[in-house]
Amino acid sequence: MFLYNTLTKKQEELKPHNKEEVKIYTCGPTVYHYAHIGNLRTYIFEDILVKALRFCGYKVKRVMNITDVGHMTSDADTGEDKMLKGASREHKTVYEVADFYTKAFLSDMAKLNIEKPEILVPASENIDMYIQMIQKLLDTGYAYISNGNVYFDVSKVSNYYELSGKNQEELMVGVRDTVTFDTYKRNPFDFGLWFVSSKFENQAMKWDSPWGTGYPGWHIECSGISIKYLGEYLDIHCGGVDNIFPHHTNEIAQSESYLGHKWCNIWMHGEHLNDKNGKMSKSNGEFLTLSLLEEKGYTSLVYRLFCLQSHYRNQLVFSYETMDLTKKTYEKLLNKIKNIKENISNNDINIELTNIYKEKFKKSLNNDLNTSNCLTILYDVLKDEKLSNKNKIELVKDFDTVLSLDLLAEKKVDTSLEKYILEMIEKRKKAKENKNYALADQIRNELLEKNIILNDGRNGTTFEIKQ
Repeated sequence: MFLYNTLTKKQEELKPHNKEEVKIYTCGPTVYHYAHIGNLRTYIFEDILVKALRFCGYKVKRVMNITDVGHMTSDADTGEDKMLKGASREHKTVYEVADFYTKAFLSDMAKLNIEKPEILVPASENIDMYIQMIQKLLDTGYAYISNGNVYFDVSKVSNYYELSGKNQEELMVGVRDTVTFDTYKRNPFDFGLWFVSSKFENQAMKWDSPWGTGYPGWHIECSGISIKYLGEYLDIHCGGVDNIFPHHTNEIAQSESYLGHKWCNIWMHGEHLNDKNGKMSKSNGEFLTLSLLEEKGYTSLVYRLFCLQSHYRNQLVFSYETMDLTKKTYEKLLNKIKNIKENISNNDINIELTNIYKEKFKKSLNNDLNTSNCLTILYDVLKDEKLSNKNKIELVKDFDTVLSLDLLAEKKVDTSLEKYILEMIEKRKKAKENKNYALADQIRNELLEKNIILNDGRNGTTFEIKQ
């Protein structure tokens, strides 16, 4: 498999450190609000990566964090604390906010057929690991204490700017007008490893440490979790392009300084989802969530198909007109496959042609996850008259292990189960009418634990069952 490596700026062959298993770390959400569909595009690309690796014969171990502490709104070490911002907005504790939006994120993942990572862990559960790493960085001279806080000294790392492909002067131009630099830092791009004295004196999540009661910086969390659960060598690290600088840059600096050797071979980044106002974000224009798309009549898998039609490294422009076209495309695709499935007249399997199509599909995945070409191959299968209908369905089944578009999903529901779900939907509806939103959320989460997903739309609430 050949993948584009942000670190080297070229496509490289994947060579896992352990030939038996590919170890992947993917940056998870900051659970202070719903994920917007731009965030979710990144998680779809990462899901395709994991499933493509398996399709091509690799074993995969994947870890993702849940950021529930110490993440700033500027995606650096300045601005507002996102978790405190969420708690203030909703008049809840930070813990309540983190729990609610973690469950909302998992619900979105299930709707999009994004496989839950093998290890999904909140940042707040690994404080001992961060303290261990920070202490070693202090002992070896890579970190220093100033104003009670612990900072990483980027001047000690010769390749600090390698991932971003820029130097300090270029990056300074980009941030000079928007960042108020911490005067206690030795260098402008030094970053916090542990905060004891900061403007967030009301930070709810604090822990004792050798340097005083405080909380970890954002960047140390991902390094600590990755090393703890995946070991000293990482094969692939993923995230959105926003993470390249400073987050992933800082991860490399602190991880390799702590370990004493190269940490991760391949860095992969998904591009932005844009709308007419520019980059999709929670503060720019309409806040587009998966639930909002559902309310407007688009299923979650229509959005997944929308993303798969473009390469993950290409910027993608969102519009409702394009979603309308994608919706029609998806419906036609499902109808075509349904018609083929209902008209299987023989059991003939063209082994040679089947293997040719499988190899084409695999080759497209091996070419830096070329999902748009994978879809083309799917359409070629459906219209190939040399393939029997059974042959076509078998290939669709194989391809859908990666595409995950529910191309062969059966919609049959057990009568008693359907009755139970409808009763719960009605109970939830009454709870919302009585403004008992806690009960309404509880009902949704109870159903989600049973793999039953509720979709709230303009015509009421529908449900789907994930196998």
